[in-house]
Amino acid sequence: MKMKLLLVSAMLLQGFAGNAQEVAFEEYDLDNDLHVILHQDNTAPIISISVLYHVGSKDEDPKRTGFAHFFEHLLFEGTENIEKGEWDKIVSSNGGSGNATTDEDRTYYYEVFPSNNLELGLWLESERMLHPVINQKGVDTQNEVVKEEKRLRVDNSPYGKFIENIKKNLFQNHPYKETVIGKMEDLDAATLDEFIAFQKKFYSPNNAVLVIAGDFEKENAKKLISDYFEDIPKGKEITRNFPIEEPITTEINAKAYDSNIQIPASMIAYRTPGLKNRDSQVLKMISTYLSDGPSSKLYKKMVDDKKQALQIGAIPVTLEDYGMYIIFALPVGETGLSTLNISIEEEVTKLRNELISENDYQKLQNKFENQFVNSNSSIEGIANSLAEYYMQYDDTSLINKEIEIYRSITREEIKEVANKYLKPNQRLVLEYLPEQNTAN
Repeated sequence: MKMKLLLVSAMLLQGFAGNAQEVAFEEYDLDNDLHVILHQDNTAPIISISVLYHVGSKDEDPKRTGFAHFFEHLLFEGTENIEKGEWDKIVSSNGGSGNATTDEDRTYYYEVFPSNNLELGLWLESERMLHPVINQKGVDTQNEVVKEEKRLRVDNSPYGKFIENIKKNLFQNHPYKETVIGKMEDLDAATLDEFIAFQKKFYSPNNAVLVIAGDFEKENAKKLISDYFEDIPKGKEITRNFPIEEPITTEINAKAYDSNIQIPASMIAYRTPGLKNRDSQVLKMISTYLSDGPSSKLYKKMVDDKKQALQIGAIPVTLEDYGMYIIFALPVGETGLSTLNISIEEEVTKLRNELISENDYQKLQNKFENQFVNSNSSIEGIANSLAEYYMQYDDTSLINKEIEIYRSITREEIKEVANKYLKPNQRLVLEYLPEQNTAN
């Protein structure tokens, strides 16, 4: 093993509300470049085993969208040593649970077991990595599963296509313009050889991080990891070179229609920097300030005081290469979408021109302190954070240090970042309308 060891000692966060302890972890690489992170916590007899692969929808052929999400499903089909349909039965019959998620940048698989099932969890994930069975029967089965998911979550869900419409207007060149679930016609047209090639390219040890968190003994875990993963062949090096987006300098106006809604919505979106950029953390604070909870500026003004909106919210979408900052509002009664947009812009203008109050600033700091505590309050959450901080931020220690970034953000910096990214000429204004309005 190439023992690139890093042991973070457990200690108290100085001055931190809730007396939260740092997360102790050790990380190293196997010879096949599988990165391993261990967090030992013997306070409860549970364990989380997870593997995060650095592959998402942005890695797909533009004519074969939806592959990464498809593999989220396909790699539960079975392996050379696990019969089709048996994966979930093995997990549940051993007192465990598991799932997977996919986004634009990564795919994450995990199981949570009673701690005596560490070896079982490692075997399952090594089987997924080394021995997946990818045949036409499995592809056809999962194709129908994905189509049903798209019908349920997107096609027949109220406001289900709003992200799709925002992305295709904010991005012209970068693959973020596509949806994670992809186009069903692309999956229908794909050959079995294309699915096999995608698996071989991206689901390899050198494109993954394995995390074990919970009740285990390190030396035993290291031996089992070596036994199950050391001999998995390393994949070819993956190079990424995505197109650069030109800055948005003129407001984009667009409309989208949804047959599943009766109430229109206004959606204002800005293209923002990638997650490694400090400004992305500042934008999270801005989002919380504007729309997190009944005491936030937009909610209090537009829902409580002026009775303009049924609902108001903001979503900071943080991705590796770019981000999106989205504000949405649903009107009350005859309130026009333009009225909502004016009210929203009034608050954003204040952010650009004025410092937020000291009281509001302290409330923000308190919220982020609380979120930090909660994010590390479960073994499952710690495992996920360790994987993502390593793979996407290139800094596992952020699991303990990211709160320091938020503490260091000043009122002046909030104003500066609002001026940098949230101007009217940098935004998309999307009217999201009931489909019957298409004739108007």
